[in-house]
This record gives sequence, C-alpha cells and structure tokens, in this order.
Amino acid sequence: MLYHNQDGTHITKEELEEKLKKIFKENDEWIIDGNYQRTLEMRMRECDTIFLLDYPIEVCLAGAESRVGKKRDDLPWVEEKLDDEFKKGILNFSKEKLPQIYDLIEKYKDNKKVIIFKSREEAESYICEN
Repeated sequence: MLYHNQDGTHITKEELEEKLKKIFKENDEWIIDGNYQRTLEMRMRECDTIFLLDYPIEVCLAGAESRVGKKRDDLPWVEEKLDDEFKKGILNFSKEKLPQIYDLIEKYKDNKKVIIFKSREEAESYICEN
C-alpha cells in the first residue's frame, strides 16, 4: 500500500511522491496501479509499459460495488458501503480525468509500450496470451 495508512487515512501527497521516487531509485522493475492523477506523469516518465483500463462506467461501478464488504490486499480495511465521493469519481472519470490520461499517453507513447483495454475480456485475453 502506497497511499493508505492502516487506520484508513491517507499519507500526504508529498509523502506519496517521496515513496514513488524511492521505488524508482531502488527497483529495476515495479508495478504501480491506481489513478493517483497527481503522480501519473511522474510514473509514466519512469515506466517502460503503460496499461490503461478504459472500461465503460457501468463496468467500473459494478466492479467497485462487487468489492464492498470484501477483504482486499490494497486496502487495510473492509469497505462497508460504496463511498459516495468514490462513486462520484467513477461517474465523472471519463469526462474529467480520462482526457488528461490520454494526453499523457500521447506525450510518452513514442518511447513506452502502451496497451489499452476497453473490456475485462480484452485484459483477460492479454494475460492468458502473455
């Protein structure tokens, strides 16, 4: 976990950036998943491969709802309900965040491997083939 504390709070944005810099410096290989829009360009600049899961809103909402009440490796707590702010973020993501992500991909695409999945089936197929 990079961004969450055990009590469900978050580290500061500055602390997250420092953690990322340490990961980049100390590791030849790494995988960092998550939107964390503030650090997205930093991560794209440092990576060799970019995977984007550009799924329909309905798929993203269903995925988030299916995780409610389940223990997860990426969170130190079990979500009791789908957080209203998180749900709002999912609903607005394709309008507010996705264009910025595609702009960054365009900026870095010439020296990165870029793989964009439009469905869970595409991702599963890729995983099975590689």
